[in-house]
Amino acid sequence: MTLSRRSLLKHALLAGAWYGAVGRSFAQASSPEVLGQGDFKYRVVPGWGVLDEKTPVNDCHGLARTADGHIVLLTNHVANNIIFYDEAGKLANKWTGSKFPGAHGLSLAPHRNKSTLFITDLNLHTVTRFALSGEQLGEWRLPADTGKYVKEADYRPSWTLHRADGEFYVLDGYGKDYILHYAADGSFKRLLGGPEGGIVHWGPHGGMIDTAADSAETMLIAMSDQQYLLRLDLDGKKLSQTDLPGGNPRQIRRFGQHYVVAHLADNWPKDRNSRGFLSILDRDLRVVSNIAGSAPVYDAAGKLLPMKHTADVFTHPHDVIANPDGSLIVAQFASGKTYPIKLERI
Repeated sequence: MTLSRRSLLKHALLAGAWYGAVGRSFAQASSPEVLGQGDFKYRVVPGWGVLDEKTPVNDCHGLARTADGHIVLLTNHVANNIIFYDEAGKLANKWTGSKFPGAHGLSLAPHRNKSTLFITDLNLHTVTRFALSGEQLGEWRLPADTGKYVKEADYRPSWTLHRADGEFYVLDGYGKDYILHYAADGSFKRLLGGPEGGIVHWGPHGGMIDTAADSAETMLIAMSDQQYLLRLDLDGKKLSQTDLPGGNPRQIRRFGQHYVVAHLADNWPKDRNSRGFLSILDRDLRVVSNIAGSAPVYDAAGKLLPMKHTADVFTHPHDVIANPDGSLIVAQFASGKTYPIKLERI
């Protein structure tokens, strides 16, 4: 064995020991406690989604739901980046595409009348499209001649947002905070946002194309460490800002006539041991329930007071999706290699 191989083995063993300790510290949630307020109350479904050592996870970053009811999980474990669950939380399928060590964002989007998966990778600086079977259909790297990037390593795409007509947007949430706009055929169109567009760093993490506010499509972006949601038109112009003090919105999803937001933690990044919660928002983006968090309170001026986590159910929620029956599935970052958590609505 060469010295370099010994060194690699040593680091792997140390990493395994650290993750093992963290995993023992943050056991899979099994709380019988009723979580949330008002019309949105939940209870953890014990054991849902827990698999064996043949299908390990690292950070559970992204979620999607297919037309046939399968839950798709994105993890940065290169042995099985994509895991398909059936509705009972049992393993239905799994695959790894090109091995994504920095797997981060997962989006389900149509392509030629079929559902496809978009994966962003922070380490590889790529956006990749796959068939649900695992066949790679396309890859996008940093477009040449944007005039905003010195090198590809400055580009670290966090999520993709998709329009019904096939056009899509890439959030460079860990790089330079631009929004890259692509045509339906995959060709690069233009660069939006960035510092000159009023997009601050450690902001545009996740989001969605939204039609709920009015008839026009808009981008609704979870601005993570900035503790707010940002609504932009499709040209990148700021339309509104919704403050979520005490939160750290990593992703926002539609939930019928409501929205659900995954907050990484209530004091992140100052305290990386602080824990997170979920928020349910109405169509006007007012918080109506906090799951594993404090009840939302607005002052006389309509300003939301700081929220905080109140129940040790989640560690660091990173993505959340809603099922047709109102249940929620939560994926977590840096949470001891725990599998997704399912919450049933009560």
